[in-house]
Amino acid sequence: MHSFFKAGKLDSYSVAGTNEELTAEKRKGHSVPWVEKYRPKCVDDVVEQGEVVAVLRECLSTADLPNLLLYGPPGTGKTSTILAAARQLFGDLFKERILELNASDDRGIAVIRNKVKTFAQLTASGTRSDGKLCPPFKIVILDEADAMTHAAQAALRRTMEKETKTTRFCLVCNYVSRIIEPITSRCTKFRFKPLGDDKIIERLQSICEQENVIVDEQVYRHIVDISGGDLRRAITTLQSCHRLKGKEAKIEYADILEMSGVVPRKYLEDFISVCKTANYNKLEDYVKNLIHDAYSVGQLFEQLSDFVVTHNGLGDKQKSIICDKLGDCCFRLLGGGSEYIQIMDLGCVTIQALQMV
Repeated sequence: MHSFFKAGKLDSYSVAGTNEELTAEKRKGHSVPWVEKYRPKCVDDVVEQGEVVAVLRECLSTADLPNLLLYGPPGTGKTSTILAAARQLFGDLFKERILELNASDDRGIAVIRNKVKTFAQLTASGTRSDGKLCPPFKIVILDEADAMTHAAQAALRRTMEKETKTTRFCLVCNYVSRIIEPITSRCTKFRFKPLGDDKIIERLQSICEQENVIVDEQVYRHIVDISGGDLRRAITTLQSCHRLKGKEAKIEYADILEMSGVVPRKYLEDFISVCKTANYNKLEDYVKNLIHDAYSVGQLFEQLSDFVVTHNGLGDKQKSIICDKLGDCCFRLLGGGSEYIQIMDLGCVTIQALQMV
């Protein structure tokens, strides 16, 4: 046993060398995901959400903040905005004044009654450790609040009402309809809209300049199309491609398709072409080739919905029949249905629809 520990012991030189390498790595910023590295540090850095930024800027100037309800699609800056505002409000007291609970945490009625209520009842001073003035309240951030049970939301409603002098609440969610009315009436609501294509491209170009990433100009537009207004997804896709290709290699469109899992447009066009032949054997061969190429049928369905709607060679009735069946197949696929059976079912209906005059 003694010899085992002796052999497994690292000498001081190797430990020091490892620490120096890790420190250098951190200093270069390679260990930090770009989503976190370029997260807004202040409210003015938030992309495109002009109305929200204007209101929060006014609130920060008066050192007061109402209860907030931020809702909208993922990746539009909801959590980043409230965290940036909190950093500007509290400075070095940020960690002490913030209680952040995510959907991964247990947020049942017991947590609301105990953890949240106890934190909300604590008083806060009006000065920082450096002597500067600081708002005399704390902030409770409930991320993905639409996943909370109705019982937990009802308990939260009473806490929001009683502790308004010492605590502000910020609820972040994707679907505001899942938040009970008594809570929404106590909050100032802000809708975060999907980011514009130009704003996403501008932010991606800025990151590429700072990280010395070589990107083909057309790649930016393809990343925007894939992300669907989600800046977080766009940045993650860009970093993944950079790690795949290496530091000095140029990122191209094929790399974006490889990393994002998007089905190439060729498969969408081939699906309609095969269905026009009304040959079920060719349809079966197409489905087998698609599955052998390891493309997701769920992703294919998602792209087919836009492709069919905008297809100029299909009539309105044909589009409605295909989209109606597409919805049924997506539902069954989410319920655990076979990918092969669902795409064959969609193909058979599409063949019948295309034969209609």
